[in-house]
Amino acid sequence: MAQSCHFQTIRLFWNPSKIYLLNTLNQNMSKFSIISNDFVDGGEIPKECGYKHGNEEPHIDFIPGETEPFPWAMIMDDPDAMKAVGKVWVHWLEYGNTDDSVTEGKNDFGEIGYGGPAPPDGRHTYVFKLYELDTDLDLKEGFSKQELEDAMKGHIVAEAQLTGTYAP
Repeated sequence: MAQSCHFQTIRLFWNPSKIYLLNTLNQNMSKFSIISNDFVDGGEIPKECGYKHGNEEPHIDFIPGETEPFPWAMIMDDPDAMKAVGKVWVHWLEYGNTDDSVTEGKNDFGEIGYGGPAPPDGRHTYVFKLYELDTDLDLKEGFSKQELEDAMKGHIVAEAQLTGTYAP
């Protein structure tokens, strides 16, 4: 996990999503990564981030690799939902391009933007996947996970992952 005392916020991409581009003050930390101030990797996602308990977006930060600004995409999904509902449940899709605009996709609740954890059958693990891209994508608000993945093919420069758990 990154040492949080070495981070400095340099650009706010989009206030409601609480996603920030961070620059490191420590020159040795140039690895592209994703972190949260709300939970540690593998830790418990706060209750208020749950779909039925406030649906507050968790604070997600990412540390750029060698290039900035860069287009990026994020997918939050629940692979444990496969057992309960027969598919990997999509909770959050976002894409940011080099002009700092952010476009949100449609989650599996049928809503645009964030849809927090709501496991129907006990504790689930949620995966936040962040991608650094080499080009801007042409995505419209409400894009699907499949549309995002198709658009990213051949353009992923770096990937980072953060996991969190949640139980009702």
